Amino acid sequence: MNIQEELNGVQDYFSPRIVTAVNDQYVKVAKIKGEDIPWHQHENEDELFFIISGELLMEVENEPNKIMKTGDLFVVPKGINHRVSSKEECAIMLIETKTTKHTGAIETNITKSIKEQSY
Repeated sequence: MNIQEELNGVQDYFSPRIVTAVNDQYVKVAKIKGEDIPWHQHENEDELFFIISGELLMEVENEPNKIMKTGDLFVVPKGINHRVSSKEECAIMLIETKTTKHTGAIETNITKSIKEQSY
């Protein structure tokens, strides 16, 4: 598998694509541009972000904002309120437990089910 080729299949921003699974984890790729992701949390799951290209603004409640750049990795611990955004297109890899909901308990027009992430 080539991650860049998998990213080429991602047409919409904020629409993760499951590329494989490892034990109880999904490995996903996504493109981010704009500020559409709402503040949310994953009550029972940590969430790993790896920046493939571009820059991502990581906002974590009660912490200074972080500008993540190509090659950076960050884990948002379970139960921590967070959101991400990017002024320009940013490509990311996510590693999440298979039960992780895309935008936590928050439902918006960008929320994707696991079925919708399996395109």
